[in-house]
Amino acid sequence: MLIFGASGDTGRLLVSSGLQQKHGITAFVRHPEKLNIHHENLSVVKGDVSDYESVESAIEGHDGAISALGASTPFKRNPTLVKGIDNIVTAMHRQKVSRFIYQSFFGVSEDRSELGFVLDKIMPLVMTNVIKDHEAKELSIVNSDLQWTIVRCSMLTHGPSTGKYRDGEHITSPFLFPIISREDVADFLIKQLTDFRYNYKKPRLMY
Repeated sequence: MLIFGASGDTGRLLVSSGLQQKHGITAFVRHPEKLNIHHENLSVVKGDVSDYESVESAIEGHDGAISALGASTPFKRNPTLVKGIDNIVTAMHRQKVSRFIYQSFFGVSEDRSELGFVLDKIMPLVMTNVIKDHEAKELSIVNSDLQWTIVRCSMLTHGPSTGKYRDGEHITSPFLFPIISREDVADFLIKQLTDFRYNYKKPRLMY
């Protein structure tokens, strides 16, 4: 399994969770020194998602990929990451690797009205750039021929793993700002490698 964004806050937890669940993991990172994980079942590939050749080279020989790529700031759009997802989708198609799991955000406009007034009307005013980027990346994935799952996570925290999160395409929360720990996100994303309930679906993830 190939993990994009493996040196980020969620990505490192994905690597650890995947190794704990006995998967062979390849971590695709721009700065390998930031990963700081060593394991016999872990390979590290240095590359940039904006460089198509390095993306396709990394994908070759894998049975699937997970993206935990995240923007460095919510205050401006990041066309590099949008292009990166396009590169991943194209490379997976060419390499005949179909399984793709993408970590998205529950603030995207589709079905957002189910989440209540604050999340539907107020949050987009603050997180416009993040939302637009996720929507562009989701569109690229949905229009592909990949076997995809798009996981729309609630607000991420650095809390502990609980294993008691909720998942579903239309779940809601009584809280103004639903949350989920990165540990639990990593657990759920890794499980999608062998759980196909959400093939071609966009589940939300929250407590």
